[in-house]
Amino acid sequence: MIKKNRLLYGIMIAAAGASLLIGGTVAYLTDYDTAANEFTVGKVDIELQEPGWDPEDHKKILPTEEIKKDPQIKNVGINDAFVYLEVSVPVSKVITADNAGNRKEAADTELFTFTPGKDWLLMDSYMSGTSKIYQYVYTKILPASQTSSALFEKMNFANIIEGQLDGQTLNVPVRAYAIQTVNTGDNSESVVDQAKAAFTKYINQNKQQPGAASVKS
Repeated sequence: MIKKNRLLYGIMIAAAGASLLIGGTVAYLTDYDTAANEFTVGKVDIELQEPGWDPEDHKKILPTEEIKKDPQIKNVGINDAFVYLEVSVPVSKVITADNAGNRKEAADTELFTFTPGKDWLLMDSYMSGTSKIYQYVYTKILPASQTSSALFEKMNFANIIEGQLDGQTLNVPVRAYAIQTVNTGDNSESVVDQAKAAFTKYINQNKQQPGAASVKS
């Protein structure tokens, strides 16, 4: 009988000891803190500039006339950007003359021509209505606060036989686009390839939206 009581006592002590050990395992030293992480949203913003263009100089243009026009883009945002220029050249069925003055048959003719600068690469060209659309990509990333080189410095009016377009107002619209460089250009190491990939995404994102890029019909 005495042995049995001792056994029970031993079990109770063991159980009490176990409960103390279990209690000790949940007594953690704890603390906490918070961190305020502030994020500034980036901004892509550009200005289309033509410092050499003066509309007062071109109210009455003549065949083969050289016209000062120098479209370029200034990055006035806070993010680096891929930039692009789109030029719409009017096309008309007219009679022209060659360099020797020989009269040609009437044909669809781009009324203005230009030579792009070395920093610009043609991405695409196609007819849209009565205009030929040219889309160029700048071959460099344009950092914030910097200005691209001009797409071209001048345009030349076609050598049109007089009397065909007299009194008409001709427009050469130029549009500029910019896209952030971060996470838009895929994995290519080429700036041009990255910019082209980004432009495709821009077209897809902005279909039927203000600022949508022109696309082939």
